[in-house]
Parts: sequence; C-alpha cells; structure tokens
Amino acid sequence: MAKISYVRVSSDGQSLEAQRQTLGESFDKEFSDQAVSGAIPAAQRPGFAQMLAYVREGDTIHVAAVDRLGRDAIDVQQTVRALLSRGVSVDVHGLGVIGRGVGELILAVLAQVADMERLRIRDRCDAGRAAARASLAESGRTHRGKASMGRPVKADAAEVLAWREANQASFKKGVFGKGC
Repeated sequence: MAKISYVRVSSDGQSLEAQRQTLGESFDKEFSDQAVSGAIPAAQRPGFAQMLAYVREGDTIHVAAVDRLGRDAIDVQQTVRALLSRGVSVDVHGLGVIGRGVGELILAVLAQVADMERLRIRDRCDAGRAAARASLAESGRTHRGKASMGRPVKADAAEVLAWREANQASFKKGVFGKGC
C-alpha cells in the first residue's frame, strides 16, 4: 500500500512547492505535471498517465485540491471512479478520502466548480485580449500601456518585400543587400 502524491501546475511560471507543502507528508512516490492544463484529460497528461500505470490496489493518491486532478468535471469524476473501482483511494487535502456515494457527490460538485473556474479564467483572458486589441487599434498602445500584445512588429512585411525586391536581396542566395 503506497502513499502517492500528485501535483500539477498549468504554466512554467508556477511552482509545485506550494502543493507539496500543503500535502506536507512524506510519500513513497510523487508524480507531477508541470505546465499542463487541467483541461487536458488526466490520462493524457504525462505525469498522471505514469501514475495510472504505477498505482495498485490498496494505494492512496493524495492531491492538494480537486482542481489539481483536473478542470473538466466529467473527466475528474470518471478518473476518480476508475481509480476507486481499481481499489485505489483518492485523498483530497481538507476533504479526506473520497468514497462511493456521498464522497462522489461532493467530488462532482467540486469538480464542477473547478470546471466553471476554468471557463471564467478563459473568459477573463479573452476579454483582456479584446480590450488590448481595441486599445491598440485606437491609440497604438494596449489598455495597459504596452506597445504590442507580444513580440513587437519590427517592420511591415510588404515594406520588407519591396526592399528585398528593390535591392535584389534573397535569403536563398545569401545576398542581403549592401552592408549585410
């Protein structure tokens, strides 16, 4: 009977340490996914897939929160149900071990909340990008004062093409005009 931890963060800028500290115990094995969205089905995440292949009947998987299992309510419920049917326990920090019946009901509600939060995050990001685009078109700067939404545009593609043609510059031929 192994004690296993699973930790996941959605982006490279995030750290797994907070989840490790939340779980606080020593574990026989840890599986993790770094920079992997919870919207990706659990079985398709590299770390989670390795854990699924590793766990055996009697093992317990520990997670810091339901949303670490995933942000798709149906996938979370199906994954936990499949683990329970294999005799693997799932212990969510602060909730305890998820069991059949009431435990699955609580899990379903919390998984739905995690799913809803994923949609809210996506909507906020989309709204921010739309505001940035509108402000850029109007003032040349985003709503936060930046000159672009990403990598700045160095030159107009049509101008570059015209210059290359006028100077007979070609990347293929290795000729880039005077001074290059």
